[in-house]
Amino acid sequence: MDALDEQLITLLRHDARRSISDLAIDVGVSRATVRARVERLEKTGVIIGYTVILRTDAVDQSVRGIMMVEIEGHAADRVIRALGGFSEVSTIHTTNGRWDLVIELSTQTLSEFDAVLRRVRLIPGITGSETSLLLATPRSTRARL
Repeated sequence: MDALDEQLITLLRHDARRSISDLAIDVGVSRATVRARVERLEKTGVIIGYTVILRTDAVDQSVRGIMMVEIEGHAADRVIRALGGFSEVSTIHTTNGRWDLVIELSTQTLSEFDAVLRRVRLIPGITGSETSLLLATPRSTRARL
């Protein structure tokens, strides 16, 4: 990827519905160049799709949180597989530092959220956790599914 590809990706991240003509004007190259670049980025898998980004309050999952998880020994793969079975878990990140995983969770109610936390903490291999509720999301570049 070069600077032109990065410019195109930045513009598309802010508005994936922009026309090839508008993109060409903004980056200062021909429409044919933009079309070829975007097609190449799609073909090589750099761009894997386009989506709609919703306000977080527009979806049903009103209680959202981040859970940091500590795992004993070499149990990470087993814990990640177990977490994959939770419909309330939207994202699992591996990380460094005090915590081994960062998990994004969402439910419709606080009592459901509490129940999920209890179930997660029972997964063999998890030795500690800390959870923070997400109160608002002023900006996001990811779609909520």
